[in-house]
Amino acid sequence: MPHIDPSRENWQRFKDLPRDRPIHMLNLIKFRDLAQYPEGHPNHGKGLTGREAYAIYLEGFQRVVADDGAAMVWEAPIECVVTGPEGEWDEAFVMGYPNSGVFMAMVKNEEYVRDVVPHRSAAVADSRLIRFGGK
Repeated sequence: MPHIDPSRENWQRFKDLPRDRPIHMLNLIKFRDLAQYPEGHPNHGKGLTGREAYAIYLEGFQRVVADDGAAMVWEAPIECVVTGPEGEWDEAFVMGYPNSGVFMAMVKNEEYVRDVVPHRSAAVADSRLIRFGGK
């Protein structure tokens, strides 16, 4: 079963953790072959790949969090899978946030929800987002 957005239970677990310390978020992404924008969206029917739509998402995401102290901690191309099925994930990276409040504010930000999230929804076939304590 693919996972695009957090379940209500997982989101509550996230919110119940301490909010006053840095966190890291591991992102594992599997792209759709073709982005699936809804009818009426300006990119509907343009033939963008999932990877191309996700690049648009990342640009918007970076704009939204630019002044909040969130930053890419680690990213590198996947070379091969040593344990697990080959091709399960197309992209892996870790984002750092000064605290979970910054992350929660981002996902509630009107610009993020309205203008940025639709690109992620169109791009992603499956994903995992895993919170780690930061240092």
